[in-house]
Amino acid sequence: MRTIYGAAGAMLLLLIGLSIVGFASAAPAPAPTAKVDVNTLPPIVSAAKPAPVSFNAEKAVNAYLGTVKGEARARSDAYFEGGYALLLVDAIYAVAIAALLLWLRISARMRDVAQSVTRSRFWQAPIYVILFLIVTTVAGFPLAVYEGFIREHAYGLSNMSFMQWLGDFAKGFGVQLLFGTIVLTLIYAAVRASGRRWWMWGWLIAMIFGVIGAVIVPVFIAPLFNNYYPLREGPVKAEILSLARSNGIPVTNVYEFNASRQSKRISANVSGFLGTTRISMTDNLLNRTTPRETYAVLGHEMGHYVLSHNAIGLTWFGLVLFVAFAFVNWGYRRLTEVFGGNWDVRAIDDPAGLPVAMALVSVFFLVATPVTNTITRTLEAQADIFGLNTARQPDGFATVTLKLSEYRKLDPSPLEEFVFYDHPSGRSRITMAMRWKAEHLNDPDIKAGPVSPQ
Repeated sequence: MRTIYGAAGAMLLLLIGLSIVGFASAAPAPAPTAKVDVNTLPPIVSAAKPAPVSFNAEKAVNAYLGTVKGEARARSDAYFEGGYALLLVDAIYAVAIAALLLWLRISARMRDVAQSVTRSRFWQAPIYVILFLIVTTVAGFPLAVYEGFIREHAYGLSNMSFMQWLGDFAKGFGVQLLFGTIVLTLIYAAVRASGRRWWMWGWLIAMIFGVIGAVIVPVFIAPLFNNYYPLREGPVKAEILSLARSNGIPVTNVYEFNASRQSKRISANVSGFLGTTRISMTDNLLNRTTPRETYAVLGHEMGHYVLSHNAIGLTWFGLVLFVAFAFVNWGYRRLTEVFGGNWDVRAIDDPAGLPVAMALVSVFFLVATPVTNTITRTLEAQADIFGLNTARQPDGFATVTLKLSEYRKLDPSPLEEFVFYDHPSGRSRITMAMRWKAEHLNDPDIKAGPVSPQ
């Protein structure tokens, strides 16, 4: 190596020496001269800017919001505000089910059943988990019927018969049973293997399955509930694919799915990873919106993909989940020290203690609602801005926001929006769109577009 370095150094010195010699050997010569006439240039006259169009963003926002009033506004507000109470009801219901399983020692008996089937502690966990998921699903079924069927029909948002709803509920339970059993079995294996540090390994397992779920759900799970088929050829599809290509989204087709069999809600998504990326949109979006509104929605959804919101969201929710696991570890030890004898629940690796963890998780995420909502609301606002810059449909964005008001309150207080909204409110979104429009009034496409109300 010294020989190589020496030879390289000698070569470098030789090249430098040759350069110096060559540079010195070129005798300097006087540069040719010429007479140059110097004249003063005329002043530059800038092109006159076009006269600004008369437009008041605040008036446009209030005018748009004013189009939803009376019974429609009252129904929208009542539906969304009812969700505030349901957050508390859901948490109390989960804690009540957990309490019954523990104080009546139902959970302990399910563990004993698992132990009677096999002596393997690894296989005892999935047996218990299957029993646990069945029991808790049956116990929570009345609330699920109210929230998912009765309430949706009361506000005119559902298109399903009870048997259709029950069929989707059963499919959802099947998916939960499969993946819930796998995840919890692996977490209990980590608990037994790592002792007091179980919650770190449990969190890691949950995160891994979160990533797997983000990849496989749109491609393999969603088709269990709806039929997906290529969007018919036409200018709408051509424009969507053009938007996708211009933003580097690797898709060659757009898919439509029959969400109208379930509800009247409009939505779309751009999802997938490593070759599974796809653009999907509901038939409701096509049937209930104008092309401008459709492009506005798809621009927003493309924003989630281009801005890597899946990865960012998983990261932020991963941090929240990390704190949740730490809280469960702390709370579990405190509760079982006091009540473990009454419940016949042993250490953290005892599956019979799963209701304790369920209750703690429910309480944690109820308290963390403003945090989790802020994470998703921030990502949604970023996608809104991206969609406006990409699709350039501020009025289409405003009018489709009004259609979302069927199940989202349009004009909440700032505190209400901070605590309960996982998307920006209708007022916030329309304000963003009209401010964007105010800065682009003289762009040809905006000039040629629809006139906002004033």
